[in-house]
Amino acid sequence: MNTASKPGGGRVPAARRRRIRNYSFDRISFMAVFLILPLAIFVVFVISPFVQAVYYSMTNWTGFSPLMGFVGLSNYVKLFQDSTFLQALRNNVLLALVVPFVTIVIALAIASLVTVAGSSKGAVRGIRAAGFYRVVSFFPYCVPAIVIGLIWAQVYDPAAGLLNGFLTGIGLHGFANFAWLGVVATAMPASMWVIIWSFIGFYTVLFVAAIKGVPAETYEAARLDGAGRFRTAVSVTVPLIRDNVQTAYIYLGIAALDAFVYMQAMNAGGGPNNTTLTMSQELFNVAFRKGQFGYATAMGVVLAAVTLLFAAIVFTVNRLTGGGDAARRPRAPRTRRGRVATPAAAVAFASERREGSTR
Repeated sequence: MNTASKPGGGRVPAARRRRIRNYSFDRISFMAVFLILPLAIFVVFVISPFVQAVYYSMTNWTGFSPLMGFVGLSNYVKLFQDSTFLQALRNNVLLALVVPFVTIVIALAIASLVTVAGSSKGAVRGIRAAGFYRVVSFFPYCVPAIVIGLIWAQVYDPAAGLLNGFLTGIGLHGFANFAWLGVVATAMPASMWVIIWSFIGFYTVLFVAAIKGVPAETYEAARLDGAGRFRTAVSVTVPLIRDNVQTAYIYLGIAALDAFVYMQAMNAGGGPNNTTLTMSQELFNVAFRKGQFGYATAMGVVLAAVTLLFAAIVFTVNRLTGGGDAARRPRAPRTRRGRVATPAAAVAFASERREGSTR
């Protein structure tokens, strides 16, 4: 056995010498800078505040006094007996269900149009002026959320709003002085559209980048085998960029579960019968208008738990429906000719075509 002498006549095993040599100054400094330091920052600025929030949610702290009494879980019991908070929770769940789905569908449609939905002859490409459409669709994302909310609040204005002016201008006089944000039936849909409109551009660019990474031979084989644009998008594009769609869904869900800025700008009071009230708005009202910071912190903890639950559900559904490695093996689309087009067929076709051109 390879050993070395050590004081006292003993020998140091080779394996131990290698372990000692591995812990050099460079290795230790690298671990300190890139592992220990980020972990310490995460604990101090993320884990510690969350633990403090859980503690504060079990007190009757007013926010403006160092005194706080421990009340246990009574804030949480009161929370789920509060009809206003439960209405806000239902509104948030509705936003988390509708906003991500509609945004992703529209963004995917636009991304497909500007990348692979062009002419059916020649190279696979998008529609004409695709760059222009990408720039126009991305523009709303460059505008701050508070500005978007204020602009759309003016657009929805019953008396001088652009929307009512346009609708009455084309002969729909029933919309004269119609309060889009003041009617129960339209307040939430109108608010949802503002959030959707503001995010479409960013996720269009995200999906365009993802589609650009798909081999052109895949789309070419599907096209030559007769697959329509819709079938190609559903059975080829979506499975191949599934990880991007999952990421987009999670981020959009988190944004929808908050939605404070948009809702506060358009309907600071929560809308008719609290139709557009969100948990973050109710938290703000309870903390800064009623001075019940302990109770408001309990709302924040519930909001964080709902957000984590939403992300877990998205990951679980993605895994149960064939996510992960299976997402990279798209289902073969049925074509108008009754045949199928697969990525493997696309690669084989492209190889045969290249071999034929070199003969």
